[in-house]
Amino acid sequence: MGNCGALLESELFNSSSKTRENWNDLVFKVNSSQRIHQLTALGRTMAWTPDGDTQQLIWHLALQNAFEYDGKGAAGSVIGRIMSMRADLRQHGGHVSPLVAQSVQKANQLAQEQGLEHVESILASEAPHLLEGRQKQEKREGLPDLKNVQDKKIVLRFAPNPNGPLSFGHARGIVINGTYAKEHAGTLILRFDDTDTTVKPPTLSAYDLIPEEVEWLLGRPADRIVIASNRISQYYEHAEKMLNEGFGYVCKCSADAFRKFRESKTNCPCRDKSIEQNQEDWNKMLDGTYKPGDAVVRVKTDMTLKNPALRDWPALRMQDTEINPHPRPSIGSKYKVWPLLDFQSAVEDYLQGVTHIIRGKDLMDSTRKQTLLYEHFGWTYPETIYWGRVKVHEWGGFSTSKMRASIENGEYQGWDDPRLPTIQGLQTRGIQAEALRNFWVELGVTQKDISVPLASLFSHNTKIIDDDAPRLSFIRNPVEIQIKGDVPSHVNIPVHPNHEDQGVRRISFDQSSIFIEQDDSVETYRLKEFADLEENGVLGSVERTDKRPIIHWVSSTTSEESTLIIPDQEEMKFISGRIETNNYPIGTIVQLERIGYAILTAKGYLLMHE
Repeated sequence: MGNCGALLESELFNSSSKTRENWNDLVFKVNSSQRIHQLTALGRTMAWTPDGDTQQLIWHLALQNAFEYDGKGAAGSVIGRIMSMRADLRQHGGHVSPLVAQSVQKANQLAQEQGLEHVESILASEAPHLLEGRQKQEKREGLPDLKNVQDKKIVLRFAPNPNGPLSFGHARGIVINGTYAKEHAGTLILRFDDTDTTVKPPTLSAYDLIPEEVEWLLGRPADRIVIASNRISQYYEHAEKMLNEGFGYVCKCSADAFRKFRESKTNCPCRDKSIEQNQEDWNKMLDGTYKPGDAVVRVKTDMTLKNPALRDWPALRMQDTEINPHPRPSIGSKYKVWPLLDFQSAVEDYLQGVTHIIRGKDLMDSTRKQTLLYEHFGWTYPETIYWGRVKVHEWGGFSTSKMRASIENGEYQGWDDPRLPTIQGLQTRGIQAEALRNFWVELGVTQKDISVPLASLFSHNTKIIDDDAPRLSFIRNPVEIQIKGDVPSHVNIPVHPNHEDQGVRRISFDQSSIFIEQDDSVETYRLKEFADLEENGVLGSVERTDKRPIIHWVSSTTSEESTLIIPDQEEMKFISGRIETNNYPIGTIVQLERIGYAILTAKGYLLMHE
C-alpha cells in the first residue's frame, strides 16, 4: 500500500454478494436502539443562519481571495481563513461552507466580468484592512510539476492491498497518480499487492470492486492491472539471483536472535554461508521442509548502518497457506514462500517500468530499503515524491478495526453506509467523483501534515451539484397555519433561483393552509417567494417592506408526508415532516431550503451536506 496515503489505510471488507445498486433498501434496517428524532434542538441547529457581520466577513474574504488570485479564488482557502479568525464559527462549519462557496463563486464572477480594479475598489471602500500588505498571488493550477520527466514514458502506480473496498484516504493515491498520468500521457497501473494471506488477507470480491471504484473516481479505467499473486515466479527468480550473486542469504535465526544481532550491529551466523548452502536452504523453504518462522531470505546491506530498519532486511518469508490459503482459487495453497511488501513492490516497480513513486512520508524507510536492493541489481530507482498526513476533523475517530466491528454488530449497514469514510459511503452520500478529484488536487503534494474540515470537501461538491439541484421545501416538525385574506389560487416559485430555464414550481392553495416549522411559528415572518404573513395567519404585502425573517413553507394542498434522513457519525437520524410535492425520480439531488443538499431515495431524503 505504499502509495495509498496515510489516512485511513484500507483493511476494508466487502461481501461478494454486496453491491451498491440500491442503498435505499439498506439504510432503513436500523437497530431498535436508533431513535426516530423529531426536530426540537436539532432543528434549531440546522436552521442556523449567519448574522450581518458574519455575512460581511464571508463576502469580503471572498472578494479578497478573488482579487489576490485573478478571479480564481478557492473556497477552501477562504474557509480556512474564516475558521482561524472566528473560532465561534467552527461548530457551524457545515453551514458556513456552502455560503463561502456561493460567495467565492460570485466574487470570481464579479472579478472576471467587471475586472480586478472593481473588486479592489469595493474592498478599499468596505474593508480596506484586507488590502493592507496583500498582493495579488499567482494561484497554482493543478498539481506541482512532476520532476525528471524528460525523454521518458511516465509510468505511475496505485497499489492497494485488495482486502476490501477503498477508503477516502485511498482516493488521494488514485487521484494524484491518475492526474499525473493523464497530464503526461503516461500509464497508470493498478497493482494488487496481495501477498499477505495471514495478517491482511485479500478479499475475493475486492478484485472486481476496486477497479470499478478507480474508474468511477478518475472517469476512466486504469491502463493496466497487475496482480502480485500471479507473479510469484518472478519474485522467486529475483530471490534466486540474490542468493546466487551473494547479496542475499537464507537466515534461520529466530526473530529474537536476529533482533539482538541488529541492535548490536553484528552479523548473524547465516550471513556468511556459501551460495550452495543458501541454495539448499532455499529449496527447503520451497518444498516445505522448513515451516513458517524457520527461515527467511534477507537482503545483504550493512549491519552497521545507522538506521536499524535497513540492516539486512527480510525479503521473503514462509506462510502457512494450508491453514490460511490465498482466497483466489487459482492460487490457494500453491505457494509456501511469499515476498514481503518492500521486496515485492521494488521488483514489480522495476519490471513494470515505474518511473515515479508517490507515497506517504511514513514510507521513507521503504524507499531506503528498496534503493539498496536496486543498487545490488544495478537498477535505477524511480523518482520518489512524498506527501504528509491529511486528517479530516470529523473522521478523526474512525479506524478500520472500529468500522469493521461496527458493521459486524449492526451499527452500520455496510461499507456503503453514508456515515463511513469509504468510497462507497461517499458515493451513497452523493459526493461526486469530480469533487473528490478537485479536493485532492487542491491540497496538492506536500510533506506538510494537513488538517482540514469535511466542509472543504462539501464545498467542492456544492460547486458541482448546485446548478443542477432543483429547490424544494421540507418542513420538519410541521405546524399547520390557516391563512386568511386575499389568498390566491396558486403561486409560481422558481425551480432554481439562478436558472429561469428550469421553470417554476406551482404551489396551490385549495385548502387555504400552509405548514411551517414549529421553531418558525413564534413571530411574524415572510413566506419565501410569496408574501408577508401577519399575526393570526393574515396575508400581508407581496412586496417585501421590512426585515422580518424569511422562512420556507409548503402548502397543505401540494405537500405530503416524508422523512429526512441525516447520516450522523453515531447514528442515522430520521426526521418526520412534509415535503413539497414533486415528480423527481429516485436518485435526484435537490436542495432543501434552509437545510442542505439531499438525495431522493425510496424512503425519504438522504441529507448529503448543508
